[in-house]
Amino acid sequence: MPATQPCTILFADVSGSTRLFELKGDVEARRLIANVLNALTIVCNSHGGRVIKTIGDEIMCTFRSALQGVLAACDMQRKMARDIEFVRDNLAVRIGLHHGEALLEDNDVFGDAVNVAARMTSLAKREQIVTTASSLRELTGPPISVRSLGRARVSGKLLPIEIVDVIWQEDTSGMTTVQRAVRTMSAEVAEPTRLVLRFKDQVVELTPESEPISLGRESTNKLTVTADWVSRNHATIEYKRGHFVLSDRSTNGTWVKLGSDDEMRLSRDEVHLRKSGTISLGKGAALNGDLLVQFDCEADGAA
Repeated sequence: MPATQPCTILFADVSGSTRLFELKGDVEARRLIANVLNALTIVCNSHGGRVIKTIGDEIMCTFRSALQGVLAACDMQRKMARDIEFVRDNLAVRIGLHHGEALLEDNDVFGDAVNVAARMTSLAKREQIVTTASSLRELTGPPISVRSLGRARVSGKLLPIEIVDVIWQEDTSGMTTVQRAVRTMSAEVAEPTRLVLRFKDQVVELTPESEPISLGRESTNKLTVTADWVSRNHATIEYKRGHFVLSDRSTNGTWVKLGSDDEMRLSRDEVHLRKSGTISLGKGAALNGDLLVQFDCEADGAA
């Protein structure tokens, strides 16, 4: 009967691959992506890892230890940053990994650790490595340079988990030196915050532990704004990477004013909410009358 065992799951995918197909055409884009995945496979193998599968523009690997996975991730990013072909074509990857119990069966890997690693990849940006703080506590060997990204929600987890950005750019002297002399940086937990939203008689308060909420004209939204120009499910707000993030999902866009800054328009984009300001769904604030959502982002314990 299959049993779980501890391992490190790593996902790496080519950043901006959709745009690559638009610019290069299907054949050339596929060739470039295949070259990237081949290069990542070589790095994986050099660190004692195993490639489980490649899916489109993504590679999935496993390692016996968290240290192997982190060092492989660093060398994957360095390979992308140094290879002349990758640099010339502006190719880059984003990487997420997590160490935990996983089920290995039929040359594939399943379980909670896989889901967490996939979530780390979705949070990573171009040229970034994101992992869980708990994975670093499993490390044996040299310390790793990291920077706290606060906490993020993961599907299936009751509470947000602490995540970190692995700093791979500091050492440029090659793999051997990387394994012997990686400096450490404290991964401090971001100060908890709260976000208060006010719209007419509706008041919604979020903390880092809150589930994501939606805004829109349907009554099923956590905050309902009824107007013809507001989409049914217009926008979402969730706590991730140490910030409350507003994401526009609408047809007409979302206007946001942060403090004294100029009002900005989001269209299928996102912004970190900070300090206080207004959110205007579907139209700019000047055209939206009394349909503005007020927000205040405060440090925990603030008055």
